[in-house]
Amino acid sequence: MNSSLQNGTVVLVHGAWADGSCWRNVILPLRHHGLMVTCAPIPLTSLTDDIGALHRVLERTPGPVILVGHAYAGAVIAAATEERVRSLVYIAALAPAENETVADMFYRADPHPEAPRLAPDAHGFIWMPEEGFARAVAHKVSPDEAMVMAAVQRPIALKCIQEKAPAPAWKTKPSWFLIAEQDRMISPQTQRFMADRMGATIRPCAVDHSPMLTEPDLVVDVILEAVRETVLPLGISAVRLDARRGN
Repeated sequence: MNSSLQNGTVVLVHGAWADGSCWRNVILPLRHHGLMVTCAPIPLTSLTDDIGALHRVLERTPGPVILVGHAYAGAVIAAATEERVRSLVYIAALAPAENETVADMFYRADPHPEAPRLAPDAHGFIWMPEEGFARAVAHKVSPDEAMVMAAVQRPIALKCIQEKAPAPAWKTKPSWFLIAEQDRMISPQTQRFMADRMGATIRPCAVDHSPMLTEPDLVVDVILEAVRETVLPLGISAVRLDARRGN
């Protein structure tokens, strides 16, 4: 374990149709670097509800925090303006500006041919059809993994994507953005637009919409870079991280 990283906490926030287990391939590598790691369970009932759930998790975390959001969760982590939140990491995520909605960004570009057609049910929740996981949400996972993802999915409420976003923390906090260049859910062009607008450190990668499952080492590396730049002091800690990265 790298004891030099023990002064930071990484909070991982899942997107739609998922829960904290979607981060299972990055949790232990981060822990092995001495970081505290927790997953924020958000209810996916409205943007306001989800922001509130994240704040309750932050109340339980010590020290400086790195927030990491996948997909829809990009809008959620942007509402964390606490001073000890040092930086934001976007993994193929959505980043609406103030008074924009998640839907504004999600539908900014024409959908990929393999993207599923989505519509709310009678209760205002959007479910992902089973084939949507294998074709778009995580088209590089195994067929068995895609079936499990479909079976355990949690629907997202229409309110989540229609509610206007508050002023985003990325206006004042450093941010990183892993652009999924083979994403079939959120257009890579839209990801680039959002990343450029926020002035993020951009990491374009040839990955699908769910790289924390299919290319977890890339996700871990981006998070560690954010830790190094915004939490750790310069010196031996940064040297050790560089050594891990082969620099």
